[in-house]
Amino acid sequence: MKKNVNQEQLPKNNSIQTVIGNDRWIRFFMRYLEGERNVSIHTLKSYLIDIAQFTISLWGNAVKPPLPWQDVDQFAARKFIVYFQKKDSAPTTVGRKISALRSFFRFMVREEYIQSNPFSGLRLPKRKKILPCVLSIQEVKRLIDAPRQTTKETLAKSKNTKQRLWQDYAILRDTAILEVLYSSGMRLSELTGIIEANIDFISGVIKVRGKGKKERLCPIGRPAEKAMRMALKKRDEVARVFKTINTPCPIFLNRKGGSLSARSIERIMKRYLVKANLDPRISPHALRHSFATHMLDAGADLRSVQELLGHASLSTTQIYTHVTIEHLKKVYEQAHPRA
Repeated sequence: MKKNVNQEQLPKNNSIQTVIGNDRWIRFFMRYLEGERNVSIHTLKSYLIDIAQFTISLWGNAVKPPLPWQDVDQFAARKFIVYFQKKDSAPTTVGRKISALRSFFRFMVREEYIQSNPFSGLRLPKRKKILPCVLSIQEVKRLIDAPRQTTKETLAKSKNTKQRLWQDYAILRDTAILEVLYSSGMRLSELTGIIEANIDFISGVIKVRGKGKKERLCPIGRPAEKAMRMALKKRDEVARVFKTINTPCPIFLNRKGGSLSARSIERIMKRYLVKANLDPRISPHALRHSFATHMLDAGADLRSVQELLGHASLSTTQIYTHVTIEHLKKVYEQAHPRA
């Protein structure tokens, strides 16, 4: 098991971290998830948190490995889930905990270490159908135009040559980020994981690694392609002037010369949302929602949109059909004389 997975986001208690790290079945399960299931680092962390919380609720902080997994029964499993339901935890959170622990105990049953899975009889809570946040085409345009307007105001005040160069790069970098997110519909984690060798400007596609480490090709439109070319050209100029740039040079630079993180992109976008008079609570994922909705509105078939988004199941993509139906109802109410 990777060190960074083992130590991060666990309860802030040295004894429980030791227990989780030393229990062989948890280690075996993490290796199984990495090797056979090919899950992402985020999924590994989430599963570890859920197992750690279940361990604390059942045996407290004083327990020492090996943990007595054979003694866990359905009553203990239900008690753990009821605790979170009474705390009014979101159905998605409760559902994830059930899924994580069900998978963990299923693994031990498969390995013939325990006889039965105490979580197998628990039903996943019903999730509320929440329509995704979608920007209109005009709102997307205002957002993408915001970096040029915001940074140009700053450029006019700056007299330092290096500072002007960096700010000029920031315009192009941020524009490219917004263009690519909307043009391709890729996830933010996929954007931050792009390497230059996977950008094919001739074919107009970018190869990304999505959930489950599955690779797919994301087409990008001409505006996004142009924005990326300009950002990379200016990035190379910045790398020649600034001596703190990491090698190989990241696609999107931060001020320290490293790669721009997902959290940094969220903060950058929040600034531009304010500039574009949009809700600052909107996340970069809204551009992915907008991409899918606008594609379906324009007549794209659901199966093609599923492939473009990298969804494993068509049912995940079908939520966007509800959004387009709401859009059609609005158009109907505005246009029909007897609506």
